[in-house]
Amino acid sequence: MTEPAGMRASDSEREAVVERLRVASTEGRLTLAELTDRTEAAYLAQTQGELAQLTADLPGGAPAPSHAPAKPPGKARQWFVAVMGDTKRKGKWRVDNEIGAVAVMGDVTIDLREAEVRSNEIDIVATCVMGDIKIIVPDGVDVQLSGVTIMGDKKVKVVEAPPGQHAPIVRVRGYVVMGDIKIIGDSHAAPIRRNALAWTEWWLHRRGLGHGSMHGAINQAVNESIRETNRMVNDSIRQAVRDSKAWKHKDR
Repeated sequence: MTEPAGMRASDSEREAVVERLRVASTEGRLTLAELTDRTEAAYLAQTQGELAQLTADLPGGAPAPSHAPAKPPGKARQWFVAVMGDTKRKGKWRVDNEIGAVAVMGDVTIDLREAEVRSNEIDIVATCVMGDIKIIVPDGVDVQLSGVTIMGDKKVKVVEAPPGQHAPIVRVRGYVVMGDIKIIGDSHAAPIRRNALAWTEWWLHRRGLGHGSMHGAINQAVNESIRETNRMVNDSIRQAVRDSKAWKHKDR
């Protein structure tokens, strides 16, 4: 028997949805940003109907075991190197194994938001000598930064998930000599385009980023624009009539 959409969701149901999202991510069905957004939305969900929206576009089936899939043996770390130059990786790409970044008097930028990840954890080793390494992640991930800094800096500017939530993990080991390693979230980077699914409207509303649905907000903005335009046109017509009457009276 199907449960009503308004039935309250339990903690175990939320965790089951989070696990299903993780599995979908390892299968390449979700980017890191989508996984992070939906994971947060799952923990915010109050009803089973809200939870159902988060997996409506994913294949059915029971969630897989909670452990992360084993990494394929023999795969080398994926490297991004900049020596007196720039190296950037952004947009759609796959993260099948661990990542390495090296900047020697150069700049390396790695944007993970639209990357397809095959594990709930992303491991990065970053070495920076008189250069800069920037790692962009979606707000809501769990960032773990460690390493050594000599006459340099390591910074994290990410709105992280609340304690107790099983958010995706980005683990960075940084080694800096007269350079900088920065890990920044959406709020400190240029925005990316996210899929406007039905659950997104609910998520934005829950986060206080809109009044009602996105469609309602758009309609409201359009209606206000039409009203303002009509008001300006009517004011212009009334002013023209008044000016016309004034000129006629002056001619007399």
